[in-house]
Amino acid sequence: MIVKILQQSIRFILLVLLQVVVLNHIQWSGYVNPYVYILFILLLPVETPKWALLTSGFLIGIAIDMFGNTGGLHAAATVALAFARPGVLSLLAPRDGYEPEMRLAPQSLGLKWFVTYLVLLTLIHHLVLFYLEVFRFSEFFLTFFKVILNVIISVLLMLMGQYLFGRAAKRNERILG
Repeated sequence: MIVKILQQSIRFILLVLLQVVVLNHIQWSGYVNPYVYILFILLLPVETPKWALLTSGFLIGIAIDMFGNTGGLHAAATVALAFARPGVLSLLAPRDGYEPEMRLAPQSLGLKWFVTYLVLLTLIHHLVLFYLEVFRFSEFFLTFFKVILNVIISVLLMLMGQYLFGRAAKRNERILG
């Protein structure tokens, strides 16, 4: 139990640092700014209680807001993501259901399932984030274009991260647990 909490805490810190130090400074023409910090919520265990999901979503969102001076936009978007996650998980549940202690990763659930999961939840997060940021519908299609472009880039980066670091995490998990 303590090992899992430590692993999640390290993931939280590393994703916040990656987002704040590296990815927040990547902006192509004002349209693309990848957000991979949401991977923290997406990779939490399936059996995580809803209150812990919402609290974790708020904490990581407010951490990004504090470093980015965005006034709660990321907190709102990550809470919406955390709220939607159980519904998406039940929508995409395998026929036999999820096994206890199952990792949400392409290695354990398959690439098609994982990409669908990432795209749906990243789309929810980005829709909330970008429409709250603009806060008007006069630029609906331009904002929607930004959402789709950012979802594609963010999902690609998260997939690359899973394949680059997912195997090392799995190996460390076997060693520690």
